[in-house]
Amino acid sequence: MMRYLNKDEIQSRLRLGKSVEQWLGVVQEADHTILRWLSIDKESDESLSVAYFESFNEGNEDFLDIYAFSLVDPDEPFGVIDTFSSVADAVEFAEATYKASPNKYTAAGMIQEEYRDYINR
Repeated sequence: MMRYLNKDEIQSRLRLGKSVEQWLGVVQEADHTILRWLSIDKESDESLSVAYFESFNEGNEDFLDIYAFSLVDPDEPFGVIDTFSSVADAVEFAEATYKASPNKYTAAGMIQEEYRDYINR
């Protein structure tokens, strides 16, 4: 299975109510590393939400579940969320605001593979 989704796969997954995610990389601070990623989800009212996350790098090869890592802003437990009426608007926002790549979206749950690649480099 290909890791990255093409434009049609992104739209199909979101129309079916399945999330897509993207690893956005890391920010190195003086005493810690911050992991960055986003998720695009279809909401119950048919809108699309873009959730942006920053967490501390608390994992290793044996613990890849970035969903369980401590968030930099604990007051945003579901990420920083913006809502849109179309897939195109949500994707455009993610790319403009968070510098997401149009070619690096994955199915939900694959973000751990992206994290594994990061720690194994």
